[in-house]
Formats: sequence, C-alpha cells, structure tokens
Amino acid sequence: MRVLPGLCRDYCYDYWHQCRYTLSLLLEDVGSPQQFANLTATIEEDRKRFCNFLELRDNQYCYPNVLTNTELNANLGLVSEDPAGCLELCLQEVANGLRNPVAMIHANDGTHRFFVAEQLGFVWVYLANGSRIDRPFLNLTHAVLTSRWAGDERGFLCIALHPRITMVRKAYVYYSISVKKEERIRISEFTLLPHDDNQLDHSSERTILEVVEPASNHNGGQLLFGPDGYLYIFIGDGGRGGDPFGKFGNSQNKSTLLGKVLRVDIENNDDGPPYSIPSDNPFLGEKESLPEIYAYGVRNMWRCSIDRGDPITGQGAGRMFCGDVGQNKFEEVDLIVKGGNYGWRAKEGFSCYDRKLCQNSSLDDILPIFAYPHKLGKSVTGGYIYRGCQMPNLNGLYIFGDFMSGRLMSLKENVTSGKWEYNEICMGRDRTCRFPKLINSYYKHIISFAEDEAGELYFLATGAPSAMARAGVIYKIVDPSRRAAPGKCSFKPSPVKIKGKLIHFYPREEFVINKKPTTTPVPTTTTRKTTTTTKTPPRRKTPIIIIKPPMPTRKTIRKPAPPPPPPPPSPSPAKTTTTTTTTTTAAATIRPTTLQTTRKATTRKPPPTTPTAKPTTIKTTAATTVKPTTVPTTVMAMATTPAPTTPTGYRTTMTAALSRIAQTPIITTPPTRRHGRPLQYVPLTTPEPLTSPQPTTTSLKRHQMALTSARYPQHPEALTTPRSPYWSQKPTASVYKPQRPPINTTLLKSQEERLWLGEKLERAGEGNQIFKRTRGRGHKRGRGRRLRVGSVRLVSADGLSDRGRVEIFIRGEWGTVCDDLFTSKAGTVVCRQLGFTTALAVMKRAALGEADRNVRILLDDVECEGGESSLLECKRSRVGKHNCSHGEDVGVICG
Repeated sequence: MRVLPGLCRDYCYDYWHQCRYTLSLLLEDVGSPQQFANLTATIEEDRKRFCNFLELRDNQYCYPNVLTNTELNANLGLVSEDPAGCLELCLQEVANGLRNPVAMIHANDGTHRFFVAEQLGFVWVYLANGSRIDRPFLNLTHAVLTSRWAGDERGFLCIALHPRITMVRKAYVYYSISVKKEERIRISEFTLLPHDDNQLDHSSERTILEVVEPASNHNGGQLLFGPDGYLYIFIGDGGRGGDPFGKFGNSQNKSTLLGKVLRVDIENNDDGPPYSIPSDNPFLGEKESLPEIYAYGVRNMWRCSIDRGDPITGQGAGRMFCGDVGQNKFEEVDLIVKGGNYGWRAKEGFSCYDRKLCQNSSLDDILPIFAYPHKLGKSVTGGYIYRGCQMPNLNGLYIFGDFMSGRLMSLKENVTSGKWEYNEICMGRDRTCRFPKLINSYYKHIISFAEDEAGELYFLATGAPSAMARAGVIYKIVDPSRRAAPGKCSFKPSPVKIKGKLIHFYPREEFVINKKPTTTPVPTTTTRKTTTTTKTPPRRKTPIIIIKPPMPTRKTIRKPAPPPPPPPPSPSPAKTTTTTTTTTTAAATIRPTTLQTTRKATTRKPPPTTPTAKPTTIKTTAATTVKPTTVPTTVMAMATTPAPTTPTGYRTTMTAALSRIAQTPIITTPPTRRHGRPLQYVPLTTPEPLTSPQPTTTSLKRHQMALTSARYPQHPEALTTPRSPYWSQKPTASVYKPQRPPINTTLLKSQEERLWLGEKLERAGEGNQIFKRTRGRGHKRGRGRRLRVGSVRLVSADGLSDRGRVEIFIRGEWGTVCDDLFTSKAGTVVCRQLGFTTALAVMKRAALGEADRNVRILLDDVECEGGESSLLECKRSRVGKHNCSHGEDVGVICG
C-alpha cells in the first residue's frame, strides 16, 4: 500500500523540474523539524533519488498512464463483480459494543453527528470523528418494554428528529410499553435541553399516539419525516400469524390503525392537540375509515427510507421504499404511494395467501417492486438508495438485507422498462479490500440500514439478537472499485458543544490490509511415545519437538492433545486442511464452502461431522454461507472407530494463552462445562501468528479428554472467533490503538509449577479447584491471616493459577463480578492483586465457568482506569446491586 503517488519515470523527471519542492507536503512530519527539513531537502535536490522515491515501476498503474489505460478504465462505471455476478463491496467498522442497534439517523444540521438507538431504550450521539458522547441523548430503559429473549420484537424501535431540529428542537420516538398489563405502541415527542444539543429533556415527554397491541410481535417500528414535512408512522398488523383479527384482518380494516402507514401533521402543536390531519390524506371523510391512514394492507414493515434523488438530475427524489416482512413464503420490497393497498392478508409478495380475499375483484392492490422466497431469507430489512458522493458506482442502487440469513442484496431500476433488477452483494476478497481500515466480514443479523448526512450508507448488525447483548456493530458500505476524486467529497463539520466526556472509537475487527499469511500445521504421531512436529512460519527454521515423560505409577493411555493454532481467518475461499489423529494418522482435505457473501457465524447448531480415514475432497456451492475457515483438530480414536473431523464453516483462532498451554505438558480435567455451559475462549489479536507444537499424549486413566474442539462436539463455536449469542468482546489491538507486545508462548518455570499444582489438585478429586497461592502471598481460608475486603481469587475448572472466574471477598463472603463494562483495565487490577503483571484476556459470558446459584453476584458495571489496587476502588454499582445473572460471570487470563 503506497502512501505516496506512484509516478511514471518519464513524467517524474518533468515533475522534478517543475514541482519537486512539493515533496515535503507528501511526507509525514516525523522527528524534529530540523531532521525533517534536512531529509526532504536532500531528496528534492537529487533528481535520481527523488524519482526512485516516487516512481511506481508498473507502466499500467503509474501516473499518468493509468488515466489512459483502456483495460483498467473499461469498468469504471460498474461495481466489481465476482465470477458468479455478485457485487463485491467492502466494509468499514464505525461503532461496536452496541445492544441491538435498531436505528441510526442524522440531524441534517451540518454537524455530521449521528444518533444510534438501542432496543433497550438508549440513544447515543456519535460525532463525525467516530467518538461517542458518554451521556445518552435519551434514556427510556425504565419505560421500554422488552426482554433478553433472542428475537423479541418489542422495545425501543425508532427515533426521528424534526427536519428543522436547530429551530424546533424536537425529537419523536416509537417504543413498546406496558400499561396496566396491556401492551401498547407509543409515539412520543421530546424537546432538547435548552443549553445542550446532545441531550433530550426527559421530563418533556408528550404522548402523540398510542395503539394497543393484541400480541407481542409485528410491532412495526418506523418513523419518517417526508419531503412534505409530515410525520409518517408505520405500524404492524397486531401480531400472531396470518392476521387472524376480524373478518378480513387488521391490515384490510381501515377502522383500525394496525397494519397501516399513517401520516400526521405535528407542526404548531404546542398549544393544541398533539397532531392534526393533513388536508389531503386519502381517507379523510371516508365513512368508517380513520383519517390518519395514508396506506394500508401492510403486514410488518421493517425499515423504510426516502430517496434523496439523483445528485445531478434529482430524478427519484421523494420516493418511499419499505421492506415488508412476510408470513411463511415471501419477503417483499414496496414503493409506498398515497392511498395504496399493499395486499396483506390477501397476498404475500406476488402470490395469494388468503385465496378468498385474493380473488376479490375490489382488492385493487399494489404489487411489490421485488419479492424473494424464504430460501434466500426469512425477514427482510429495508434499506436505502445510495445517493452519496464517495462511491459513484453505487448511485441509484437500492441496498437492503435479510435479518435471518444475513444476505446483502441490491436492486437497480431499469429506466426503460420500469422494472427492478436484482443482484446480490458479497464481500470482496482480501485482494479487493486491501485498503486502509477496510474489512470483508460482518455479523449475520442485519437489523437496520442507515444514511449519514453526506448520503453514505451503513448497516447495523449483531452477532446475538438480544436486547441485552453487546454484540452490535455499525458498518459503513465501501465500494473499492471506484472512489470519488480526491477532495470532491470533503466536508467540514460544524462545531458541536460537548457536555461530558468523549469515548473514542477503537475497531475490533482485523483490517484486511493487516492480515498475515501463515502455513497450515500438519501434525504427525506415533503409537506410544508421541513426537509432534509442526510447520512453523519462515522466522523459525527448526521444528518444535515436545516429549512428555511417562508417569511410572500409572498405565499409559493415549490422550489427544490441544490443537495447534490455525492460520488467521481469511474470508476468501481457499483450500485448507483438517487433520484428524487416529491410531494410524488420517488426513482429510476439506475445501470450504464456496461463497460470495462472507459473514460471521453465530448459530449454535454445528454442521454434521464427517468421519474419514483417507483424503477426501468435499465441495459444495451456496449463494450465501458463513465464513469459510479451517479448524485443525486432534481427537482421540477409541478402538477402531474413526474420529470425526471438525466441521468447516467456523473460523477458529487459538488465543495466545491457549498457545501457552499447548507448549506445556499439562493435564486437563474431563468437565467441559460448568452448569451446562461450554467453556469459551476469547481470541486475542497478536502482532504476528503464533505457532504451537502438538504436545504428547498424557498418562492419566481418569482423564481422556484434551482441550480440543473435539471436546465440544455440540458446541463447535467454543473455540471460534464468531461471538456466541450472548457474548461481547472489548476492543482489541488495531491501528487506532498501540499493539500489545508479542505474548511469550512458552511458560516460565513458576508457571509450569502452577500448572502441575492444578494437576495435583485434580488428582485429589477436586475438579473445580480454586487455585491457592504459595504461602506468604495469598489468602488462606479457614485459618491463618484474615481475608481483606476486596481480595480476589480466580476459580478455574482446570485448577489453573493464571485464569478463572473472578470472585471477590466482600462482607465476609465470596461473590462473582458481572462482565458489563468490565474491560482489560479491570482485569489488570485483578491480575496485579494476584501477583501477575497484566491481564492477557477478559473472558465474558461465563466463558471460564458459572458460579453456583448459592454464590451471590456482588459487583456489576465495574469500570477501572487500571491503576486501582482493588475493584472496590473502581467506578461500579453498589455492592450486591446488579441486573445480570451468573451467565455473565466475568473471568480473566493473567500473565
């Protein structure tokens, strides 16, 4: 990746003669000003050195040849396509750690802020530089009706700012509420605080409209201000299945607001009713029809948008697009017009649902512009037509997605025929997305789409569709095939007065440009005494050989060893190898699923395993699948039964801490779960790939299971990078944050002794031991010195000293700590108390085991700066006050 222009040699000589003193403008000012001036002056005065510095030795791509190259410029007006015709785009991570982000809007006031709403009831303000204000714009968590159930459709669903927010200073929200055990939809109005543009006055709430919901699903949830200045409200059909209410259902019944698009006028409502009816509403004055209705016959419209129009011609401006979620066969995209009947429940997509209603000649419904069957997805998420500046090839493209399948899709209008042509969007390969800050994978559940003030497009997705899980991420859509001319799309945000602190953004995903190629380890074994050799990266030339000394007092039994770390994940389809160790070594070569759309896997259901004893090639093709990766696995063969290979389709990356275990002869315990939950390990980002040898077999008769993915046959995601449904990862190293130093993958002697201590505790029958520190440095229970308040310990199922569930001693009892807001800084406080230097990883969602029910949760919302001597000195909730369960017990790995 060049940070300087690449010039052709002939042109460079001319450039040197006329413009050579511009070089100082192209280089970063590093070091002292004097050194910088000397460097540039030396290069500028020497033509040969100057051109060696700027020349790009590629006659096709160097400037100015690149402008006249016919082949390179042939497709500048088209988005790049892969061989299957899928549009290849890339992404940029914009925000993370959100709890089901349901909406993102902008104020259109020149500040280029954007406001992100969480289903739980929070709305946050993000500045143009990506920082978030620590005070919420709105907090309705006390009133919003929702739950932690995955897929719960209730909650805070949308927010809209008044089109003239700087003058009118009002915002409108749409959320679920319970009134006397009756579920309702409420649309409310709030006013900005007098001296703070980044916070609403919570006491100013005024109810605009309430609608009783007969069921907890199909809540709709969209607010839009149209070009006419009126407020559009999109409400679902009331829930259940098939709109069973009344003779024709709610959607076809114009005497109810359910299953409708409403239009109201909220201007000049301070001294009168909360809204008035626009004089041109289509059913105003019609008998038995409610005047608020603008369109009807909708099922559950989820995410609508208004076309800005072509930037040059203005064509298409004002069109309203909506995704309407289907029943059991089709999802559809509609173009909303005044007085339109969109067919539900008579029709679903283009087909009949209720045949009797469908054959009614008076139906006169408007067909969708596009519908797709459930083999492509089961819950449409409406999107936007791109009208931004930075990606000119995307202009006029309607981009939308599917919540269930995670598929990204696009529609392009054929101006001649008036029909909309479908094309799928997939993630570009590593080579396509090899630009700064770009990634090519995303979380599967696409909740919403968004547009910023400049017209650039985003989508909001999560790895765990629960209102309580901090697994939500906002992605910006980027087309690498063609960018706008430099400087054309630049803007200067208006200044924003901030009250409170700014929380800077750190991306968690690994940039494509930072991915490093690695080799796939190929272990070999013998029958009794095992020597495993592993291919290592070029920086190490000799294989690692580890031989475990036999235990003289016990009968030797073969036991599988932990797997070596796989290569870093690559979204591009590539041939990889899964190695299975049996009595005689068998290798299976598995080609991952060929795919175009790359996304993170979050499902807990593993693919079926495939027993094999000889090299086989498996090739399947699907339009959209999860990220193709390799899981190097070592499992134990019992008798003559072939060992199952680990299913592909899950990206696995061993943590640095696990790599340390893999290089040390240790004995692990049989339990793989703690109260029904598999142990899960958070992957760490390290500056370069780690390689670990295959340890030898152990000789314990009781314990025949090793720490491998075979240990989790029902939960292959336990060692995968895709986050589990209720798991939130804190920011890891990136270009925005200094890289952690390389983690030593070999254990020190004292650490080896601690591991063997864990083994001795196991042999004594203590399966879930709390590691006891050496005499004089730790805390003893029952006798000896008295425990101090704030003392901590790590409870490990494996009896290990450097990792485990965090427990703290307060008020004479041990209790756990919740993982909410718990970061590596808090983990470092814990590790320093125990004599370690730092926290290598913070393990969330009880990844290192849950506590028993009789153990209390003592601390929640712990936020540390890193220098405290105890968690009690950190910012936190009151002792014993929490809103979590033992499923959120936090753990740490120290080093």
